[in-house]
Amino acid sequence: MHLRRSIIGLAVGIAVIIGMFLCATSPAEAQTRPTLYWGSRGTSVRLVQWKLSDWGYYRGWVDGVFGANTHRAVVAFQRRNGLRVDGLVGPQTWRALGFGYTVAAAVAPPTYRPAPMASRSASVDLIARAISAEARGEPYRGQVAVGAVLMNRLRNARFPNSLSAVVFQPHALESVSNGLFWRRTPDAAAYSAARDAINGYDPSYGSLFFWNPAKPVSGWIWTRNIIVRIGKHVFAR
Repeated sequence: MHLRRSIIGLAVGIAVIIGMFLCATSPAEAQTRPTLYWGSRGTSVRLVQWKLSDWGYYRGWVDGVFGANTHRAVVAFQRRNGLRVDGLVGPQTWRALGFGYTVAAAVAPPTYRPAPMASRSASVDLIARAISAEARGEPYRGQVAVGAVLMNRLRNARFPNSLSAVVFQPHALESVSNGLFWRRTPDAAAYSAARDAINGYDPSYGSLFFWNPAKPVSGWIWTRNIIVRIGKHVFAR
């Protein structure tokens, strides 16, 4: 009798443990993962960077910022593994990376567009000149944010599709209109900020516009949604 009770008790205990295990793992198995694209941030980006780094595709910091280096690594991985080469981490790419989770069916925003870049040195110089002319004397974050606005415009379908066209778009930058863009030589901080912006650091949080409220500006600009203020500039979408 005692043996029978012991066996029954053991069976019940095992059943409880199995039930607890299933309850603990089910939420993870049901976890969804977002489609990632240039500009995405967070833990999911870190997972992708870690896996691509482990497999030799990614060379950079595992910082959770989907910038130029991560985009290049994703494209290389997709090309090598016969996937659709779009630079997005969607369901197919998530599975190829070995993450066995249910993947969200989300797609990239319709305004997403991989940034067509000139040579890296030319791109850095253009953005550094814009930063120097528009944001010299501003905090470093504010200088990077100005460069990030240009990069955000480059990836947005409402703006021109090349960096030079974004920078020289009529009336887009005051420094281009008044010639300061060419007269002021970028310093080391401007070049460093330009490289950070190109690599995906975005203190403007996706902003498409910036201006100094102390200067006369078009009334239209105040209809934009202000995201953050850094130094003398406000940044908005």
